[in-house]
Amino acid sequence: MYHKIVVPVALAHTDRVEKALATAADLAKHYDASLHLVGVTAPAPGEVSHNAEEFKQKLSDFAAEQSTSRGVEFNAHTIVTPDPATELDRCLDRYIHEIGADLVVMASHVPGFRDYVFASNAGFLASHTDISVLVVR
Repeated sequence: MYHKIVVPVALAHTDRVEKALATAADLAKHYDASLHLVGVTAPAPGEVSHNAEEFKQKLSDFAAEQSTSRGVEFNAHTIVTPDPATELDRCLDRYIHEIGADLVVMASHVPGFRDYVFASNAGFLASHTDISVLVVR
C-alpha cells in the first residue's frame, strides 16, 4: 500500500516526533516501505546548527540513530531555504512530490490560540497536497 514514507523532523524538537517516528517505522516494516526523514534549515546559523552543512550532518546522525534503534533504515534529506518559517510547507510539499512519496507521517501538537489564526504545518499539508498525511498527536 505504501512505498515511500516521509517524516518531517525539527531537530530542535526531536522529543515531539517520537510517536510519529514509531508510527512511520511500524508502517515501513509492515509495508516494506522506504523511510525518509526530512529537515528544513536556513543557510545561516540557527538554533540547531551553525550552517546548513552541520545541520545536514546532525540530521544524518539522527537518521542513523533511528535506524539502529527501530530496526528499519531511515534516509535523511536536508532542504536549505532562506526562510524556513515561511517556506516550510511549500518545501515539504515539493520534496514529497520529487521523491514520489505516498505517505507523510507528521507529529502534531495540542492546538492553541495561534492555530486558529495560522494553519499548522500538518494542517497545511493535509489540505494542500494530494498525498496522504497521517497526523500523529
